Amino acid sequence: MPVLAVITVFVLINMVQNPEDLALGTTGSAAEDDASAVSSPAKREEDPDGGVKPLEPAKIAEGQFDPHDLPPGGPYTTTGAGTFYEVGAPGMTAGEGAEIVVRFAVEVEDGIDTSGYGGDEAFAHMVDATLSDPRGWTNDPRFRFEHVGVNDNPTLKIRLTSLDTTAELCGVQIGTETSCRTRITGEDTVLLNESRWVRGAVPFQGDLGSYRQYLINHEVGHAVGFAEHVPCPEPNALAPIMMQQTLSLNNAQLREMSPEDNYPDNPDTCRTNPWPYPRPAAL
Repeated sequence: MPVLAVITVFVLINMVQNPEDLALGTTGSAAEDDASAVSSPAKREEDPDGGVKPLEPAKIAEGQFDPHDLPPGGPYTTTGAGTFYEVGAPGMTAGEGAEIVVRFAVEVEDGIDTSGYGGDEAFAHMVDATLSDPRGWTNDPRFRFEHVGVNDNPTLKIRLTSLDTTAELCGVQIGTETSCRTRITGEDTVLLNESRWVRGAVPFQGDLGSYRQYLINHEVGHAVGFAEHVPCPEPNALAPIMMQQTLSLNNAQLREMSPEDNYPDNPDTCRTNPWPYPRPAAL
């Protein structure tokens, strides 16, 4: 079974469970490392020269996967500056917002070179397109997203971050590249690890577009109140968006790797799914 991890963090808001015919799952208190706690860098292969990590060949024989390894692929930034600049154009709005209005800004860490995957605007556009898609969180009338400038009082910052910065701020003590939602800086922030943005995750079998949508929706899901990770409901079902799909799509494997989470000890295995509502209700 493919095993790689996107590890996420607590949120403090409990919300009502969504309809069971949608691949979403439950909400509540999470059993996950709190990214607001003192951070500990994730274990990983270091780039001795820092900066952008070069292309590397596949390290794993076919059918054998190690959660400490990324898939092979393009270069990514090991060490950034720890400072950020705004990208994208404010203005996108989507959803009703009966309960929660998320005013988000989009940033990239200084030192990251986004030219290999379309540039800064492509990253910002992917965030906007994902959060405004009818298969996303706005299919629930409780939620609304507004893309605002960094000086316009955003309630959430969505940042593309280097490997070291992500490890420092996410505070995850597990040997894997991570992404998370955190409040460690005093601001509500989603950190998207560039190594994952570039390399993806083995369960998604090279479909970087779908994986990036999953990454955004999963971490923003924590930010809007979905704290718990959710297991596969039945064999061959679409995975709930709050399932740790980078880690595995199999309940028993997830239980072994994250025993504190809500994964049953059964062999049920889901299919990858990047959306909270893969079959959106008709308007």
